[in-house]
Amino acid sequence: MIERYSRPEMAKIWEAENKYNCWLEVEKAACRAQNMLGNIPDEALKDIETKANFNLKRIEEIEEEVKHDVIAFLTSVAEYVGESSRYIHIGMTSSDVLDTAMALQLKQANELIDRDINAVIDSIKKKAIEHKKTVCIGRSHGIHAEPTTFGHKMCLWLDIMERNKERFQAAAEEIRVGMISGPVGTYSNISPEIEEIACKELGLKPARVSTQVIQRDIHANYMQVLALIATTIEQFVIELRHLQRTEVLEVEEGFSKGQKGSSAMPHKKNPISAENLTGLARLIRSNSFAALENIPLWHERDISHSSVERVIFPDNTILMDYMLNRFKGLIDNLQVYPENMQRNTRLYGGVIYSQKVMLALCNKGVLREDAYRIVQESAHQAWNNPEGDFKANLINDKRVTEKLSLEEINKCFEPEEYLKNINKIYERVNI
Repeated sequence: MIERYSRPEMAKIWEAENKYNCWLEVEKAACRAQNMLGNIPDEALKDIETKANFNLKRIEEIEEEVKHDVIAFLTSVAEYVGESSRYIHIGMTSSDVLDTAMALQLKQANELIDRDINAVIDSIKKKAIEHKKTVCIGRSHGIHAEPTTFGHKMCLWLDIMERNKERFQAAAEEIRVGMISGPVGTYSNISPEIEEIACKELGLKPARVSTQVIQRDIHANYMQVLALIATTIEQFVIELRHLQRTEVLEVEEGFSKGQKGSSAMPHKKNPISAENLTGLARLIRSNSFAALENIPLWHERDISHSSVERVIFPDNTILMDYMLNRFKGLIDNLQVYPENMQRNTRLYGGVIYSQKVMLALCNKGVLREDAYRIVQESAHQAWNNPEGDFKANLINDKRVTEKLSLEEINKCFEPEEYLKNINKIYERVNI
């Protein structure tokens, strides 16, 4: 059964309600830190803790007048808190709230993405175990090369996804950074201790150095990692798209009851998930370029990055979550056809076994150049010939049979000879 893979939890992270909740958490954490240092009376902090709230419609009304989102937010909060609101936002600037709150949103998003990556790894690992001995053809330049196993392909994907996990966790840790340092990052009207206490309470690290903003190389690196994960998923699904081609048909996406592939052609079963994921990878990569453009801001800050980030961070985290879940579903429901894989290894009389024959001749004293030429002639006579039979050509070639017995020729055509070290690869990926 094909699922839709929608994740409302991720979308909610970027909705206005949660965004303002994060802003409020930053303001309250700063107030608690101010109270610890004796700058806010206990009674005022109690007021803030118990009364602080906001109204979305009211924020919109105020912003329409003042043209400033943080001021509109603070005004709405003040209307709930009353007299004690004079202690909120002391010594802070807007970006102290915006950047630190965005770090909280990203922290929430990253918990979901990390879970997604682990789920994909588990699905790939199951397929690797299931198809460890499922022989298929390896290809280079899109052309048949030598035998491999479908499980070996899955081991490769597993290795890449585990690297993606390491990269993602490192980037998620780097972006887990907050800032409460004032208009140009010099703590002119607020103590660095406020930043340290508040960030610790929020589960963030204080930026070592900031201006009016956290530096955007951190955010750009995070976006590059998302782009890299998306691109490796594209790498995987392009492989599946090729393998689902009618003349190949070694694998096929799951096709649910009642599903239709074409409005015109009833026979069609298309790799729609793989194609969808290919397109979404392009979007995530495009957004990662925008994140790079956000790094060079004027002096201590401008707001050219702001409009960009309102789009790219919700979009890329939602897309990443969706891609990982849809890719997991694709893997879980993937139809694998070992018989077709075997059929493709036997095309043209097993031309893919040419190297083994060449090496066998070399081991009998034939010069490599001569062995290559002899084997190539038999292979090319079979190639693209509906009646072509590489093995038969070899058996009928005296230059071959003078050196190799029929038993020795047959041994060259055993796929097990090519796969004797597969266990070592599985050990390296801990399967």
